[in-house]
Amino acid sequence: MKLYDSFRAPNPRRVRWFLAEKGDHDVEIVNLDVFKGEHRAPEYLAKAGLANVPALEIDDETTITESVAICRYLESVYPEPNMFGRDPKEAAIIEMWLRRAEMMLATPLMLAVRHSHPALAALEKQIPEIAETNHRGGERAMKVFDRRLAESEFIAADRITMADIVAATAIDFSRMAKFSIPEDLSHAKRWYEAMMARPAAAAGVKA
Repeated sequence: MKLYDSFRAPNPRRVRWFLAEKGDHDVEIVNLDVFKGEHRAPEYLAKAGLANVPALEIDDETTITESVAICRYLESVYPEPNMFGRDPKEAAIIEMWLRRAEMMLATPLMLAVRHSHPALAALEKQIPEIAETNHRGGERAMKVFDRRLAESEFIAADRITMADIVAATAIDFSRMAKFSIPEDLSHAKRWYEAMMARPAAAAGVKA
């Protein structure tokens, strides 16, 4: 298997972090420079269908895009440690928090970065109002996660799951938009510091 990656982007980092939590694997990582447009090359588009990263090439006929879909497939290949749910009830709870992490936190924070950081102006037209609105949306979402983390060490289960990875990578990426967890959200801060201290978090940002 080949993972087409970009070390500067947050969504590919989710997959690298996920793989690092899994441990030994035989996934080859191929870095693409999005600032050079390598994700738009005809040979890549022929595989992925979209100018997006990450993409997991499973075989000559099949390439999967979308980070969570890729991780779901990898979970079936490398089932331990479990990160999507051990039974129907747990899987549903993890999915619920994963969706919340994606829609309430990751998407707004990524938009805040894309519409505010000078380096990303080369990729799209930036609109400051979009950055400001989504920055505030991320702050509101953090209150929801802080309440949850007051009663749980991790977001969705008694261990790290995909929901934690999606949320943590989004917050770390959002430093580019000068976003940080408010000081009064002590439970979220405790969780985030623990996430960033995990060995897999460091692996997730290294080539």
